[in-house]
Amino acid sequence: MTSAKRFTEPLIAWQKSAGRHDLPWQNTRDPYRIWLSEIMLQQTQVTTVIPYYQRFLDSFPEVAALAAAPIDRVIEHWAGLGYYARARNLHRCAQRIVAEHGGEFPQTAEQLAEMPGIGRSTAAAIAAFAFGQRSAILDGNVKRVLCRQFGIAGFPGATAVDRKLWQLAESLLPERDIAAYTQGLMDLGATCCTRSRPNCPVCPVAEACIARRDQRQAELPTARPRPTIPERESSFVLFSDGQRLLLERRPPTGLWGGLLVPPEGSPEEAAARLGLLIREQRAMAPLKHAFTHFRLTLRPVLCLVERQNAVAEAGREWLEIARAADAGVPTPIRKLLRQVAGTAQCQLALI
Repeated sequence: MTSAKRFTEPLIAWQKSAGRHDLPWQNTRDPYRIWLSEIMLQQTQVTTVIPYYQRFLDSFPEVAALAAAPIDRVIEHWAGLGYYARARNLHRCAQRIVAEHGGEFPQTAEQLAEMPGIGRSTAAAIAAFAFGQRSAILDGNVKRVLCRQFGIAGFPGATAVDRKLWQLAESLLPERDIAAYTQGLMDLGATCCTRSRPNCPVCPVAEACIARRDQRQAELPTARPRPTIPERESSFVLFSDGQRLLLERRPPTGLWGGLLVPPEGSPEEAAARLGLLIREQRAMAPLKHAFTHFRLTLRPVLCLVERQNAVAEAGREWLEIARAADAGVPTPIRKLLRQVAGTAQCQLALI
């Protein structure tokens, strides 16, 4: 028996005896119903999809009814499923099928993949279930199954790994029972070879599974690489008159929205903007702070100033040095303010 048959034949047999057979979109060759279910199941669990699928069919029982419906009504029926581009593409696809194909679905995966919202894997699933075409699917669940079964390392979304998985998926296609095989892959990934705690003892292809053999189920498929975290810098000027520090309130949205921070920019530019005369200045040690999506290096400069003009405008506050860190300030700014407050007088920090 070839390696492909050692995988496909047990899987087909298992699907026929133990797979899912009672889902609302099964036991039909109607491409409209199959297409609708495949689009809804993208990024969404079966239990969530079922009531939406049934209500959708009640209102749009065929592709012509969907094509003729106003997009607002389609969106209303989709509300709660999320990823609303799917609903818009569903509507566009229905209109194209009516306008360009007389309401009849194309019968090959290649033609289906040219329609709005139908990718390569979804097109293959529709072609297999509705028309019996031998076409390979490769959604997230199937990628996980193949990576574990055949010990394929590397992030599945990487171009080289994705290409390898598609080649493998194509090579495994059986000569017959394509619908059972395709459904078997879906069932295996959804109910047995799950992301966490895979149920290997009941898996029909566990005997040849490399991940099970090597105890690498938790390692495969390889997780998405952590992206390089961007580095940013920002210069802050801590203006002090010797007893107080000047802080400005940030806009309500964006980084540190609504909080108090020292003025940003160069000391000279900030002083001119605020009507201050710099007597002395000293660069403090840089301070790094990590956010979820980037790292920020703060480059503070401490300046002893004299006030030339009034700066008590809305959004600006002079706070006592010892109490400034207790105001509504961001965590890294609080650290800076405490460093300044650690000296007996602001003048001493400048010496």
